[in-house]
Amino acid sequence: MTSAPLAARLGIPRGPLFFPVTAYGPDGGVDLDTYRTHVRRGVEAGAAAVFACCGTGEFHALAPEEFEACVAVAVEAAAGEVPVVAGAGYGTALAVDFARRAERAGADGLLALPPYLVAAGQEGLLRHYTLLAEATSLDVIVYQRDNAVFTPRTVVDLARHPKILGLKDGLGDLDLMQRTVSAVRTGAPDAAFLYFNGLPTAELTALAYRGIGITLYSSAVFCFVPEIAQAFHRALNTGDDATVHRLLDGFYRPLVELRGEGRGYAVSLVKAGVRLRGLDVGEVRPPLHEPRKEHVERLSALVEHGLGLLEGAGA
Repeated sequence: MTSAPLAARLGIPRGPLFFPVTAYGPDGGVDLDTYRTHVRRGVEAGAAAVFACCGTGEFHALAPEEFEACVAVAVEAAAGEVPVVAGAGYGTALAVDFARRAERAGADGLLALPPYLVAAGQEGLLRHYTLLAEATSLDVIVYQRDNAVFTPRTVVDLARHPKILGLKDGLGDLDLMQRTVSAVRTGAPDAAFLYFNGLPTAELTALAYRGIGITLYSSAVFCFVPEIAQAFHRALNTGDDATVHRLLDGFYRPLVELRGEGRGYAVSLVKAGVRLRGLDVGEVRPPLHEPRKEHVERLSALVEHGLGLLEGAGA
């Protein structure tokens, strides 16, 4: 755990937000040594934060003890250089248990994943995230997607809570997000509330989100091609539109199209990418499945093409 406030450390977009995959060994168990290497490489590559055991990290597939061990290793690997935020989800009781495990493991904050299965109303969602925020000393980022979609009024209530510091949007409804940003600005003007673009391959929509003032985003690409992720982030933040467009057209759009060819590829294709770059993090756990061989071959060619786009470009 680091001493500086989490909101202050996350609020400056100094690099992509890193969501490491969880490494498994040949026996299917968690491989903590490889996971440590993966996290440490991401920190050294310039990640602004480590989000451990979240969506890309297969939170859904981890036993509580595995989760706690992975968070502890992520904290160790980050070495206080960047904050570590851990996932927490399922129903309220289990989410609280995961939150307390993350706190014990030394995490700096929580990413509150959607509740399991149920389609709850706004009042129930607000109570769920309030109870989670009050269960530990850790600050909370709420993840909007799937069955956890909030009205602007509910986000205002979340923003007023002293332990809830931000909203990660994985829905992609820019009309709703603009109304939400406006509502919080007027309804909770003293809240230093953060917003994150949390769509899969968020770089593809980074320009659109930036148009409504949302500059922070998660980067799955950073897991396996940090060179491209950093070049894009740098270009986006310096107004280098030529590099932004070159990478969008030549790498990110084809990657999103490839990702769309298989269910669960937002995780399994990323994991395949990490293996392609030389770190054996194992396969995904069921119910996810491995990408088809031809899709991995296309990913390999796309990575090489994307790296080629950086050559001589000053990126």
